[in-house]
Amino acid sequence: MTDATPAPAERWAGAVPERVGGAFYSTGLVILLTIVTLGIWPFFWAYRTSEDLKAYNGEGLGGAIAVVLWFFIHPVVMFIMPNEIQRAYERDGRESPVSALWGLWFLLPLIGQLIWYVKVQGALNDFWVSKGARQD
Repeated sequence: MTDATPAPAERWAGAVPERVGGAFYSTGLVILLTIVTLGIWPFFWAYRTSEDLKAYNGEGLGGAIAVVLWFFIHPVVMFIMPNEIQRAYERDGRESPVSALWGLWFLLPLIGQLIWYVKVQGALNDFWVSKGARQD
């Protein structure tokens, strides 16, 4: 009897965002929107980023779960997001500039989250551009 569950390589979707820019990918714009919306924008960012990573990796949190985790236990997402980016880089045979350990930045209030976001978004944008996404 064979197992009907596809191997991880078979589940891999490889979908890349069409462009890298705008409200979800621009580091400065996301920071500005986070301030202007009094912290609401990161929920949209977490949803979009998790959906993009799940579409590419073929596995992962997905947007809805990321938003729920962001709301209830925010630090968990700070570990999971860089881990999913790392898996995308490793699937591509490259060394990732971020890992789950980047989540430890949550221990340094405010400035740590800013450093985390800048590094994580930069690594993600670089990855998408290397896969053919247009950069705005």
